[in-house]
Amino acid sequence: MDKKIEIRHIFVGALVALAFLLTNMPTQAAPNPQHTAFPTPTPGPDGRIIYIVQSGDTLWRVSAVSGVPIDEIRRLNNLGENDVIQPGQELLLGLGGPSGQEPTPVPQISPTPSEPTPTAEIGVGTLCIILYDDANGDAIRQEEEPSVPGGAISISSRDGSVSITEDTVGGSEHQCFENLKEGDYNITVAIPEGYNATTILNYPITLNAGDETYLDFGAQKNSETLAEEATLPAESGKKSPVMGIVGGILMLLGLGLGVYAWVVRK
Repeated sequence: MDKKIEIRHIFVGALVALAFLLTNMPTQAAPNPQHTAFPTPTPGPDGRIIYIVQSGDTLWRVSAVSGVPIDEIRRLNNLGENDVIQPGQELLLGLGGPSGQEPTPVPQISPTPSEPTPTAEIGVGTLCIILYDDANGDAIRQEEEPSVPGGAISISSRDGSVSITEDTVGGSEHQCFENLKEGDYNITVAIPEGYNATTILNYPITLNAGDETYLDFGAQKNSETLAEEATLPAESGKKSPVMGIVGGILMLLGLGLGVYAWVVRK
């Protein structure tokens, strides 16, 4: 009888030890999922942001990683809803500053003018944008710094419902875009050839109903452009042809009077 009890105790102890070993065995953690790196596209010399399609890419993945809506990618690249992208294909994602530039300050947001302005329609606002000639390079626009013509302004809403592109013009006034529905926007400016940016050229902003927001983007002439302008002849050094004609007439009159006086004396 004692032997049976002893065997039973040994058997129970063995089961308890086995259970203890099984519950305390180290487990191997599942490997973390690996994601294919997304190469960050950079603006080219003309300010266009180009992405080269990689193997396994879809429009949905490019849109999710780059932050550009699918509808905007389709619009920029003339793609239909059923078109499929292929590896090696170039996709235009928007406009930006030229590559290879150092980080520059954010654009200055000018305060809304204190003059009374008409009450905006409910649900819409106004964006006023200028690309100015930042002659002193301080990234702050002074009143005497004019607009730079030949650039481009791009306004696109993040939901893809608004997409506006307009060339910059000369002058001293902002270019205003009215009746824009409230929401989140990306503002991008492309500078013309012969200039370097003094502020960033892409700026996200939230437009609320009734807002009238002013954005200043700066650029200044590069050294090559300044050198070319320095070699041009000064207009003030040119002689007027009118003065030459008048001088000739006076000389002829003097000669005629001299001949007349000589004839009268005879």
